[in-house]
Amino acid sequence: MGMHAHRPRTPETERTRRWFMNRSLLLGGAAAVATMTGCSTGSSETTGTASSGAPSGMPSGGPGGMGPGATEVKYADFVGVTTDGKVVDDLFSIHSTDVSTDKVVQAAQAFLDGLTAKERKASVFEVDDDEWLAWSNVDGYEREGARMGDLTEKQRNLGYALLGTALSVDGLAQTRNIMKLNAFLGDYNGGGKETLTEGHYYFTFMGAPSTTKPWGFQYEGHHVAINYFVLGDQVVMTPTFMGSEPTSATYNGEKITLFKPETKAGLAMLRSLTSAQQKEVISADEKGGTDMVAGAGQDNLKLAYQGLAAKEFTSAQRQKLLDLVGVYVGYMDDGHAAVKMKEVEEHLDDTYFYWIGETKDSSPFYYRVHSPVVLIEYDAQSPLAYGENAQMGGGGGTPSGQPSGMPSGMPSGGPGGGMGGTPTQQHIHTIIRTPNGNDYGVDLLKLHLETDH
Repeated sequence: MGMHAHRPRTPETERTRRWFMNRSLLLGGAAAVATMTGCSTGSSETTGTASSGAPSGMPSGGPGGMGPGATEVKYADFVGVTTDGKVVDDLFSIHSTDVSTDKVVQAAQAFLDGLTAKERKASVFEVDDDEWLAWSNVDGYEREGARMGDLTEKQRNLGYALLGTALSVDGLAQTRNIMKLNAFLGDYNGGGKETLTEGHYYFTFMGAPSTTKPWGFQYEGHHVAINYFVLGDQVVMTPTFMGSEPTSATYNGEKITLFKPETKAGLAMLRSLTSAQQKEVISADEKGGTDMVAGAGQDNLKLAYQGLAAKEFTSAQRQKLLDLVGVYVGYMDDGHAAVKMKEVEEHLDDTYFYWIGETKDSSPFYYRVHSPVVLIEYDAQSPLAYGENAQMGGGGGTPSGQPSGMPSGMPSGGPGGGMGGTPTQQHIHTIIRTPNGNDYGVDLLKLHLETDH
C-alpha cells in the first residue's frame, strides 16, 4: 500500500467542505435557523463522498457551525494554539518513551488490510496532508475515508479493535457511547437518517502504519474527532474533541451517561480553591450558549492565559488540577497517557485554570485548563435538538453553535449565534489540544524530517 494511494481532493469537494461556513455567515439570523431545521434529510447516499445536508441548503452546522469551513488552516500554514502568535520553542523532542506502539501499528495495518482496494484508496493520505486539519464535530459535514456504516461487520470490528488499542478502556467506552447517543438523537428527533446514526463515523490514515516512520489516523463524526499521531514509540492524541447531546439517555435498553468524570473533576478543582482564588478564576462574564474557543477550524488560535496559575496553588490543589487533566489525557492508551501526564507535570506552575458560570453540581458551566503543553475546554451548551428548549424541533441537524473562535465573553444566544435557550449539562462539548505546534504531532514530524532525512 503506497502512501500516494489517495486521489487528490477535487475542487468541487473543496468547495463543498468550505462552503457551509461561508454560507452560514451570509445567512445569519432567522434565515439560517430556518435553513438549519431542514438539514441532514436531503440525501440517503451512504458512500461518504457527499454531505447529506447539502441538498437542503446547508449541512447541519448551523450559523458558523464548528467545522473548518472558511477558517480551515492548511497543514503548511499550521502554527498551533499560542498565547500571542509566537510558538514557545523547545517544548517537544523526539525521544524514546519505552511504551511500545507495536500493537496499534498491527491493529491499524489489520484494519487497512481488511478494506477493499477502493476503500483503502479513499482512506489513505500523505502523512502531512491537509486532511488532518479538515475535521468537524458537526453531523452533516462532508468527510473522507472509510465510513463505519458502509463496512462489513468484520471490517467494523477491526476498526473497533484499532480504537481499543489506541485508546484506554475508558476512551473506547466514551467513543462508543457518543456514537450510541448520536443514534439515540436521530431516533428522538426523527432527523438525520444517515448522519444521526452509529454508522456515520469515518477512519482516515495519514502515512502507512510503521514502528519507525511517522504516521497516524483520524476517527471522526458527530461529536467525536480523535487525531492519533505516531512516531516510533511516541504518540500525540490531540486535538481530540468529544461531546454529546443528550449526555444521558437510554439507548437500546442501555442507560448511558457521559461526561460525569469531566464535570465532577472540574467542580472538585474549583471547590478546592479559596474564595480569594475563586475570584481570580471565575469570569465576570455570564455563561453563553457556547463558550468553546478552540474547536474545529481553530488550529492557529491565539488565546491568552486567563484565570489563575497553579504556581499559586497548594500541593492538594495542584493534585486536583492533575486529576482533572488526567480525565482527558486518560482516554488515550494507559502507557502513553502516563507519558503525557509527565509532560503536563513539568509545566504545572504555568498551568492556568479558568471558569465561566455557576458552580453547583447541575450548573451549566465552562472551564479551561491551559499551559504551554495542554489546552482543555469543557463547555455545557444550549440545547439544539434534545429537550424542551431545543432549537431544532423536528429537524435532523444538530449544529454545534456559533463559530468556536468567538471570544468567550460574547453573547452566544439569539438568532445570530444559532444558539438559544438556557445552557444545560445535557449538551456538553470538550476538547484537548497540544499548544505551541504539536497538535497532530506537527512539531515532532518537523523534528523528524530535520534530523532523520
